[in-house]
Amino acid sequence: MTAYAWLLVLLPLLGAAILLLGGKATDAWGHLLATALSWGSFVLGFVIWIAMIGRGAEERPAHVGGWNWVPAGQFQLETGLLIDQLSVAFVLLITFVGSLIHVYSIGYMEHDVDRRKFFAYLNLFVASMLLLVLADSYLLLFVGWEGVGLASYLLIGFWNHNPAYATAANKAFFVNRVGDVGMSIAIMFMFFTFGSVDFATVHAAAPEAGSTAMTALGLLLLIGACAKSAQFPLQSWLGDAMAGPTPVSALIHAATMVTAGVYLIVRSHAIFNAAPNAQLAVAIVGAITLLYGAIVGCAKDDIKKALAASTMSQIGYMMLAAGLGPVGYAFAIFHLITHGFFKAGMFLGAGSVMHGMKDRVDMRGFGGLSKYMKITWITFGLGWLAILGVPPFSGYWSKDGIIESAFIGEGWRPWVFGGIAMLGAGITAFYMSRLFFMTFHGKERWVDEHEDAERGVHPHESPLTMTVPMIVLAVGSGLLGLVLSFGDTFTHWLEPLVGGHGDEHPVLAVPVIIGLTLLLVAGGAFYAWMLYVRDAVPVTAPRGSLVTQAARADLYQDAINEGLFMRPGIHLTRALVFTDGKGVDGVAGSIAASIGGLSSRLRRLQTGYARSYALTMLTGVVAVLGALWVMN
Repeated sequence: MTAYAWLLVLLPLLGAAILLLGGKATDAWGHLLATALSWGSFVLGFVIWIAMIGRGAEERPAHVGGWNWVPAGQFQLETGLLIDQLSVAFVLLITFVGSLIHVYSIGYMEHDVDRRKFFAYLNLFVASMLLLVLADSYLLLFVGWEGVGLASYLLIGFWNHNPAYATAANKAFFVNRVGDVGMSIAIMFMFFTFGSVDFATVHAAAPEAGSTAMTALGLLLLIGACAKSAQFPLQSWLGDAMAGPTPVSALIHAATMVTAGVYLIVRSHAIFNAAPNAQLAVAIVGAITLLYGAIVGCAKDDIKKALAASTMSQIGYMMLAAGLGPVGYAFAIFHLITHGFFKAGMFLGAGSVMHGMKDRVDMRGFGGLSKYMKITWITFGLGWLAILGVPPFSGYWSKDGIIESAFIGEGWRPWVFGGIAMLGAGITAFYMSRLFFMTFHGKERWVDEHEDAERGVHPHESPLTMTVPMIVLAVGSGLLGLVLSFGDTFTHWLEPLVGGHGDEHPVLAVPVIIGLTLLLVAGGAFYAWMLYVRDAVPVTAPRGSLVTQAARADLYQDAINEGLFMRPGIHLTRALVFTDGKGVDGVAGSIAASIGGLSSRLRRLQTGYARSYALTMLTGVVAVLGALWVMN
């Protein structure tokens, strides 16, 4: 079946082409075609996975060749797909969750006049992400990488008639271009160092290339990963990306775009294993980001932006795990898979709440919705328990695996990384419980007779096209982690590629780590209950402390970016324009003016009168004779 792997990418790509080129003629059925083709990719991926299970661990990876893409002398590069344990895990996640989001979008975008175009962009997004994770070389991966960037720009700015939404799309696009510079230079550096950019050649030669070169290469790859996965310091675009329709938020934040950076690091594990300093940088970035996102999430009242901050934090956990090396690679992907289910479910739940609340997003205007939206409440609640890491739900098995792995090592690292990972679990429990309680429990703060009559806010459950995907994702939130952790199934699945724990043990006993983590989780959830269920929630947000104000402003990330990069960039541009205008152009203009002035004066000597020329000749002869007489 691996010979048909190209269809994984081509099916959704075909859907995007038909819907975009077919135009309005496909309006009536385009959304159904796009959804069917996305499910077609899942079915094919599932069949390929089943076939892989029947083979031994060493026989599972397979290469599917394409055509000679870059014939350049001694450098020859084919387009090819790599079907192995890592890529197939991503294929199943992308196509299954992505297809559920397609189904959800049928109901969510039912009344949008551009629904056909929206589904075309969804198909393009899925196709690009599949190419990214299936590519057998960094150059082909980069094609999918850029395709994801284009599709995200189109989807985030889908309602670009709103200037703020168009600005958000531009912001995401430009920040990601910063990461793309790092990726581009990394690929060029690979070609310079190894003479090749395919995974097999680069990864085989990495251990012998020297730590300095591999550190430089690892840091360049990290820059690309930071932008695509919204990690510090290139995380500023993620909250603004909520401008797109809610299914876009679920797709970007759960199964596709933000996971690309984690995939890149784990896929490049041979490079990072040969560069301990670059690997440490990955762990530091992950640790900073998981706390950053958690702190920001504590102060957000917009339900989608609170979930976006949560995504940033959870991706931080994955990056931290990837930076731990072989002890953490498998757990990074394990948490990525479980997170794809419970975070997609919660984003779709947020969309369901917005559907029933006339597109409101301010949680201070919610409360008590569990009575009116029971399916949304239950499915969202399962995702909430999963992200908190409450056993036996999915997050417990994957996130706690990262926390335990963070406590492995020597010196200061296990205490710092392990402590940060454990602290992050407590803060996660607080801000996610805050979101859950403010939305579904407590007093009904949306009840206002005048406003209700004016805007028609009547909470109600969403249609089946929206609730069925939420139910399926909720089942995954509850059971997937348990299933994949049974007998260490998932970590053993990836170990032949990325390695495993070996004989390493945490510096704290595992029961102690589990106990302390659950204690922090319970404390965070209880504190949120006291503030947002037991006590009344003010409809207008109080001013709060300086920390709260900073968290509401995303810890001033935009102000910092403006001060450090945007304004100096503006001044630099103005200086260059001035230098070009007054300097380069000025000098050239002055030379031209001087020559022009001189020629206009010399032109006066050309009178056209013979007597003038005779006088000039006589003057010259007299001058020459005079000079000779003086010299003699």
